[in-house]
Amino acid sequence: MVLKFYNTLTRKKETFKPINKDVVGIYSCGPTVYWYQHIGNMRTYVFSDILKRTLIFNGYSVRHIINVTDVGHLTSDADEGEDKMEKAAKKEGKSAGEIAEFYFNALKNDLEKLNIIFPEKFPRASEHIKEQIEIIKKLEKKGLTYETEDGIYFNAAKSKNYGKLARLKKINILAGKRISLGEKINPTDFALWKFSSSSDGKRQQEWNSPWGVGFPGWHIECSAMSMKYLGEHFDIHTGGMDHIPIHHTNEIAQSENATGKKFVNYWMHGAFLTHEGEKI
Repeated sequence: MVLKFYNTLTRKKETFKPINKDVVGIYSCGPTVYWYQHIGNMRTYVFSDILKRTLIFNGYSVRHIINVTDVGHLTSDADEGEDKMEKAAKKEGKSAGEIAEFYFNALKNDLEKLNIIFPEKFPRASEHIKEQIEIIKKLEKKGLTYETEDGIYFNAAKSKNYGKLARLKKINILAGKRISLGEKINPTDFALWKFSSSSDGKRQQEWNSPWGVGFPGWHIECSAMSMKYLGEHFDIHTGGMDHIPIHHTNEIAQSENATGKKFVNYWMHGAFLTHEGEKI
């Protein structure tokens, strides 16, 4: 049977042609395990499960990866605010590791109730720091990064076709140089590595790096884990539609600039679950 998928990248329905004849690689953006997943989150996992079952029904073997974000996802997608894991740990008086384990187990329980097939692996961001650092080093070597007082940033203006997934307009580069140390050069630049801040107190999760003690940015985690388990070029990447303009756009930019290869062939996104016109 000929399968056709709607590809967010091209905004078209396309005949599915796997990279390998029999095995399809799928990476699904998974949870940040600082709290319970809500019904809208679970809808996204149902979406990827139906996709996987469709491929299996049509004779494909599927290698499915769902990541677990347990470090680096800040309260603002603009690389600002407190780490959600650290914030939850303080609130509940537990370690970040205990928070991650508790809410990850809660997620697995919910997936079982929905009869969702578990992925081949649930890789954790905190267990792939080495891989993330290696990608940042490649980008640095190519002159695509710069340092501010709070971290290492990707210079989006130097990335060809940045924003192609979200069809963003041409980057509006800020006039002149950074007004003060710590500001982004361009509004669309994003953090690859964040330095630990003494003003925030001692972080539970921080690592040594070539640039100083800190922790990875949210976007670099998915590039590192997807490419480790599925290769530098794989078939399908899924997630919620809210990931299109920032998270997935930045994944593409850093991945393709690091490897020089096309990152993903088919981008597939689940829409928001709504009630009376409002997002749930």
